[in-house]
Amino acid sequence: MALQSEERDYDVERVRADFPIFDHPINGHRLVFLDSAASAQKPRSTIDALSRVYETEYANIHRGVYDLSMRTTKAFEAARDKVRDFLGAAESREVIFVRGGTEAINLVAQTYGRANLEAGDEIILSHMEHHSNIVPWQMLRDEKDLTIRIAPIDDQGNFRLDDFQALLNERTKIVAITHASNALGTIVPLKQVIALAHDQGAVVLVDGCQAVPHMAVDVVDLDCDFYVFSGHKLYGPSGIGALYGKAALLEAMPPYQGGGEMILTVAFDKTEFNVIPHKFEAGTPHIAGAIALGATIDYLNELGFERIAAHEQMLLEYATERLTEFNSLRLIGTADRKASILSFTLEGIHPHDIGTVLDRQGIAIRAGHHCAQPVMDRFGIAATARASFGIYNSREDVDALASAIGKTIEIFG
Repeated sequence: MALQSEERDYDVERVRADFPIFDHPINGHRLVFLDSAASAQKPRSTIDALSRVYETEYANIHRGVYDLSMRTTKAFEAARDKVRDFLGAAESREVIFVRGGTEAINLVAQTYGRANLEAGDEIILSHMEHHSNIVPWQMLRDEKDLTIRIAPIDDQGNFRLDDFQALLNERTKIVAITHASNALGTIVPLKQVIALAHDQGAVVLVDGCQAVPHMAVDVVDLDCDFYVFSGHKLYGPSGIGALYGKAALLEAMPPYQGGGEMILTVAFDKTEFNVIPHKFEAGTPHIAGAIALGATIDYLNELGFERIAAHEQMLLEYATERLTEFNSLRLIGTADRKASILSFTLEGIHPHDIGTVLDRQGIAIRAGHHCAQPVMDRFGIAATARASFGIYNSREDVDALASAIGKTIEIFG
């Protein structure tokens, strides 16, 4: 890695140099990548880790008695240990490797939810949820005759804690809530949410996909029951992610899928299931992806989350200042505490047109409803343009964004 952890200053150009994609211009321009909330770019160390597995140490894991399999198994389980430490979990067996946050939420809904909820029980979501933290619960609701209640947000996108508390009652069994909104950037006051939910006997699942790239997370300190994240938003590979669950809950949950690895013995009349975490990891996993995710975590830990958070907060403040210079620009989501995400609209210009004009200048943003249509409905809009900042973005990127927005206004003016 180019940047040593003992260095005090955040050298964004040296960080950017760790990402090979920035060596390649887009439409003749220096790439300004402002879509990390959808999927972040990958550092060289992650790419190298993927290549190394396939080139020098690939074999199937856990069941092989030969050296190559045992070395790959050791690397795979070392990656699990890195995720444990990354999340502050108490035990590595509380970390389940999955394809991503979406699969993790479905796993909990279809195992814990199906086994523990009955007709008339209630699930609370927030108004900010990504579709992946809405649809699985709707499917469970329809199957089990449950009720879903929605915790509201205010006009700035702040989570309304008092209104959330008022929704809680003895029928509340699950609270499934984002840590940070992908559409607004709002950071939820999780410790209070979790404590209030636990007071009513509910379990809490946290969608951490948008939080883990920006801040340190400690699941023991939060006291959440489940926490999920995707590797591809964390500068890691796609197709890999993790579910944290408290061991007692995971042990009591039925398996999610059947097949190899999740069993101890199989006969035609009976199958005995494996212990956690293996009970939830049926079949051959994304071996190289898990190992490369571990390498990504090493990279981010070396960079340091305090420095990452400070750098991104600076970018958020600077970008907010620059974008509010445009009278026709409306920021959607101005919560008191935010991750480095700016959603906006331009009067009279469709977000897709904004994205197209910016792309011609080498600037990649997201345009649409961001898989969060209820948030769009809350603000009375169909879509936004969204700029999301990561560890490789700079003030120069913000200036390029502001300049391109100015040109867009001129074109459509």
